Amino acid sequence: MDPIGPAVSGVPSWEGAPAAPDLAELLKLSARGDQAAFARLYDAIAARVFGLAVRVVRDPAQAEEVTQEALLEIWKMASRFDPDRGSPMAWMLTIVHRKAVDRVRSAEASTRRDTTYHQHNQAVDHDSTADAAHASLEAKRVRTAMHSLTAVQREALELAYFGGYTHTEVATMLDLPVGTAKTRIRDGLIRLRDTMGVGK
Repeated sequence: MDPIGPAVSGVPSWEGAPAAPDLAELLKLSARGDQAAFARLYDAIAARVFGLAVRVVRDPAQAEEVTQEALLEIWKMASRFDPDRGSPMAWMLTIVHRKAVDRVRSAEASTRRDTTYHQHNQAVDHDSTADAAHASLEAKRVRTAMHSLTAVQREALELAYFGGYTHTEVATMLDLPVGTAKTRIRDGLIRLRDTMGVGK
């Protein structure tokens, strides 16, 4: 039976939650097939997952589909989570971001196929498609360069760069002072810049 549960249109908010659950422990239990643990994990992260998905795909209906796909993959891949490589939230949001970007790329490919015939006969507004394509290529370059970072730098940048969270949100999610989160993001960006040869 699919453990994912109901549609996400009414996902609960984290506000007012009595205590943050141990996501790493819930992932561990989920990896053993514990559906009750996954249900708790789902309730804890669904709002964040949907928020990231809708930021990337910019369509609530498609974001709901991406959310369901990502949560299903998290359920299937829970045993692959390695706490030594980052926080459980960063690991899960990376899966969500990948699913969302795949959806955007698929939509762009479909749009390109539909408009190929008209490209020679009329002006095409390249703005949104070109921006999205550039963002996808840049994200791929950054992902490759991310391997040069320390685990803490990579974790902070995954949330800030791929997740689109503010410094304050990153600090809250990683349970850090805002200044520490800013430092990790700044140092990570400097190292990324050097690795990618930006400005050279």
